[in-house]
Amino acid sequence: MIIFDCNGVLVDSEQLATSVLAEEFTRAGFSLTSDIIARYFAGRRPADVFSEVERAAGRKLPGNFAGTVAAATLSRFRAELRATPHAAYALTWLRGPKCVASSSSLDRIRVSLETTGLIRFFEPHLFSASDVARGKPAADLFLLAAQRRGVSPSACIVVEDSPAGVTAAAAAGMTPIGFVGGSHASPHLGSQLVAAGARMVIADMRALKSAVIDLRGW
Repeated sequence: MIIFDCNGVLVDSEQLATSVLAEEFTRAGFSLTSDIIARYFAGRRPADVFSEVERAAGRKLPGNFAGTVAAATLSRFRAELRATPHAAYALTWLRGPKCVASSSSLDRIRVSLETTGLIRFFEPHLFSASDVARGKPAADLFLLAAQRRGVSPSACIVVEDSPAGVTAAAAAGMTPIGFVGGSHASPHLGSQLVAAGARMVIADMRALKSAVIDLRGW
């Protein structure tokens, strides 16, 4: 089975999402830029990000902050989100079971995939870190996806764009492929993904099929 992260892998969402989050943090009186959010919280679920920011700042975010961020993000996605180039091509040619396992809420995963026309490749196999005790870089989410699909973790390849996601996949006993083709990718992202445990790194979704064949002989 091939497990896909959503943000920054299937959809080119990271710059949109960090921009919205930075705006909402600033509005709430917390000085976090998009660059800081991307550097320290890439691939993490929102609840964990908010907890760490509160802990670092020594004060609480507004009580409705999570809902405000979620609504603003979905609105921005519906207006501006695009699929990662060649994602539909890759998904069309990859045989076998697939699913999505993302740090985002199920609503955000679904809106992302519906807006970009990719939901047909995955529905109903969408898994959110909101449903597990620990988010990435813990293995919980990927292990949940494998269990629900009835597939051994060792038979799973995971496509991820963040060190936290690659770390989680490796911890689950799965084979991580790093993806650096998103508009948010820094020149150092590939080496960071390899350091986290990626077995291979690709920059173009059209290379995914051959990467899977190389890793598994499919």
